[in-house]
Amino acid sequence: MDFLKRQNPRIVIFVVVLFLIGGYQALFAPPADFPSGSIVSIERGASAPIVASQLAAAHIIVHPSLLRLFLRLSGTSASVEAGAYRFETPQNLLVIAYRMAMGVHGIPTVRVTFPEGVTVRETAMQIADALPGISQTDFLKKAKPYEGYLFPDTYLFPPSSDATSIIALMRENFNTKIAALSGEINSSGHTLSDIVIVASLVEREARASESKRIVAGILYNRLKIGMPLQVDAVFGYIFERATYSPSFADLKIDSPYNTYTHKGLPPGPISNPGLDSLQAAIHPTKTDYVYYITGKDNRMHYATTYVGHQSNLRTYLH
Repeated sequence: MDFLKRQNPRIVIFVVVLFLIGGYQALFAPPADFPSGSIVSIERGASAPIVASQLAAAHIIVHPSLLRLFLRLSGTSASVEAGAYRFETPQNLLVIAYRMAMGVHGIPTVRVTFPEGVTVRETAMQIADALPGISQTDFLKKAKPYEGYLFPDTYLFPPSSDATSIIALMRENFNTKIAALSGEINSSGHTLSDIVIVASLVEREARASESKRIVAGILYNRLKIGMPLQVDAVFGYIFERATYSPSFADLKIDSPYNTYTHKGLPPGPISNPGLDSLQAAIHPTKTDYVYYITGKDNRMHYATTYVGHQSNLRTYLH
């Protein structure tokens, strides 16, 4: 202290400023091993102490106690906005605190398109790929009970999305579409559950609107006469593959979804059908057809008798 008193006041001020700057850098600077390009997922309801510890463990910050202090001062000590946060380059503690307080994820809104007929398993794969903060396993576990009721569409998901919020959004979209069809469903003579199951089968069996309605009618005809549905598409669902041509051994697999060994509808949908297939299940084309195939010409061919069906097989598949 005596040394400083004997110096020029300007020199003293300069030394103090240097000390403060050095202290600032030491306290607020990012870790030397800052993992540039990393993503940290903050769970919904996580408190500031938990978030601070998580970021320190991930080498995003050095002093978790300071981050807790800044978050307390910002009024966000109770919880931080959930979601995935991307850290492209090293950032000091003040920037990190601001991002946590304001929910600046560093990840743009994600656009995801789910095709008609997508399964929950395939949806989980798309979600995990588009939103790295959501695990495929977690999404699949939470979404599995809603197979058939997650409407396939194009969605914009904020980085704060989690499995629960995405499922809720897709379910809400489905409910909106179904609400517009409620009168038609009520007059169809079928329950919503049966319509969704039939639509999910049709979605995987036919492509064009006209053929979807004819196939839906054929499935209802089979149900009416007590004939097994014999839908090959169920085996893709059973074996968890996008497409699947069953072998003779597969046709005997012990599964409630096996429409060769079990009469009636399967216990649930095998995909998430689009509006076109739902309409086909509500308004099927009434014919006397009981059989159908998709030939090598990529066209569908129908028959009213087994003899006619065999003829179609020889003509269009061999």
